[in-house]
Amino acid sequence: MPLKSHWWWDHTTKDFTDMDMSEFVAILPVAAVEQHGPHLPVRVDSAINAGIINRAVEIMPDDMKVLVLPMQAVGKSVEHLEYPGTLTLSYETLARLWFEIGESVARAGCRKIIFANSHGGQPQVMEIVCRELRIKCGMFAVSSWVSAGASQADLYSAHELKHGIHGGESETSTMLHLHPELVDMQYADDFQPMSVEMERGNQVLTAEGRIGFGWQTQDLHPSGACGNAAAADAERGRIHVERSAQSLVALAEEVLAFPMERLTQKTMFKG
Repeated sequence: MPLKSHWWWDHTTKDFTDMDMSEFVAILPVAAVEQHGPHLPVRVDSAINAGIINRAVEIMPDDMKVLVLPMQAVGKSVEHLEYPGTLTLSYETLARLWFEIGESVARAGCRKIIFANSHGGQPQVMEIVCRELRIKCGMFAVSSWVSAGASQADLYSAHELKHGIHGGESETSTMLHLHPELVDMQYADDFQPMSVEMERGNQVLTAEGRIGFGWQTQDLHPSGACGNAAAADAERGRIHVERSAQSLVALAEEVLAFPMERLTQKTMFKG
């Protein structure tokens, strides 16, 4: 039976009472409002998140038991504090906020939730909250990028994917597709971050990855951007959004299919 809507807030209290919420998955989009260099708006992470989520809802089957929660647009963006326009919450506040939204979802009878993140400064918070929801609410809580593992390997060079982590070729291309009116390409440049020089000279130490250090964005590049924004184009951004939406729907299907009985309450040890 088709749902009235895939958006959580479109449903009435009666709808939630009548639906078997134990059969549903909730998706919580989490993003950020922060500087992205001189050429992109502070809306980037939230705009890209919304673009992918909206496309995912468009291609989602009408009877797919998925409800998308209101986006949490402000995240933990303390690494961008030196640039005006950035909004941020502390990690304590953000973790509490996300956890309490998850609690509310559980209270409605829904025990599965996907966090769909689009900001690189907060996956660790997301993972901690997912673990807390498992322990305290018995939920199956999944931490994911909003792109849900969609590959960009054929769209951008390996160098750009590794170093163009903020306002570079990928994000600029996606914004050129979603909101070209908000992109000022006259200020787009090849913003080569400090991580490129570190890679040339170091064997072990990097800025990001399995080994990294606690940086602020101006440590990587004074512009606040990292990557070759000047090489961006809208078509690759469109492809990325489409692939990401398809991957997110596939992830939701797999979370729907996950048997909750696999979440064991306790382990019995026998001597």
